[in-house]
Amino acid sequence: MIVNLRSLKVFCDIVARRSFSRAAEANGISQSGASQVISQLEGRLGVQLIERSKRPLVPTREGQVFYDGCRKLIARYEALEDEVRTLHEEVAGRVRVAAIYSVGLHHMSRSVQEFMTRHPKANVRLEYLHPERVLELVEQGQADIGIVSYPRSTRAIEAEPWREEPLVLACAPSSPFAGRVQLSLAELDGQRMVGFDPGLVIRHEVDRVIAAHGAEPHVVMEFDNIETIKRAVEIDAGVALLPEPTLGRELAAGTLCAVRIAGDELVRPLGIIHARGKPLGPTARRFVDLLRDHAGDARGDVAAATDPAAVVTTA
Repeated sequence: MIVNLRSLKVFCDIVARRSFSRAAEANGISQSGASQVISQLEGRLGVQLIERSKRPLVPTREGQVFYDGCRKLIARYEALEDEVRTLHEEVAGRVRVAAIYSVGLHHMSRSVQEFMTRHPKANVRLEYLHPERVLELVEQGQADIGIVSYPRSTRAIEAEPWREEPLVLACAPSSPFAGRVQLSLAELDGQRMVGFDPGLVIRHEVDRVIAAHGAEPHVVMEFDNIETIKRAVEIDAGVALLPEPTLGRELAAGTLCAVRIAGDELVRPLGIIHARGKPLGPTARRFVDLLRDHAGDARGDVAAATDPAAVVTTA
């Protein structure tokens, strides 16, 4: 049996995604085809690589060692392939991007469109995911870069600041706050509020700053994503503190109002992350450079987003 990179990639995807079916789909093969790849590798090596009795799937001790080595081999080959393609200064490689939902919906479409216009032979694969899943894909080499909020470097991840988004008070048009230009955080004392899930960093930061102003709002609902929070605010279940650029479509449609917070103390920092010790390929580096160019002032995105002709809807 001749081992090829495709087989190694299928194996790595099974381990990373903890599923034969998801790995098979990612590689355009059948589930039985993915199982056959693992059987052939195990036969060649004389060891079991995947613990099939457990769900989700996990590698054996030998499988983990093999996975760590194969992942590095694949990453090196992809970087080499990308470098060769770009030797004549034409960007023709691939970049895999994982972004949290709110960033993906409101920033990435414009960046991807511009990148593809500049480099039509390049390929951008963009996935919108939960923050923990973004980190997981970057650590496992399934994504070249990730876009997350409140980024921080770890032993496995390198993070760099990208942009800061001011948080504003989102409220229904029928709310007493709707006609206000700005308000102080102290005024939120006792107010009904729709908040983020307590397990999210943004919730801890919002609670900390509000408490520092002596306010204690009444949290009536908690969600782990911005889109659901906006729907609750639209029916006047309460007010919410949300990143201003994420409200563009609702402000344009008149279903929500935004009120600035006095002092501009509340911001959501966004960052770009990638695996530590794994150099970015030429195409990924150019895409990161484009994102840096687009960092700018987060408030500038709101004016564009509130223009109905400029709104990009992403499923």
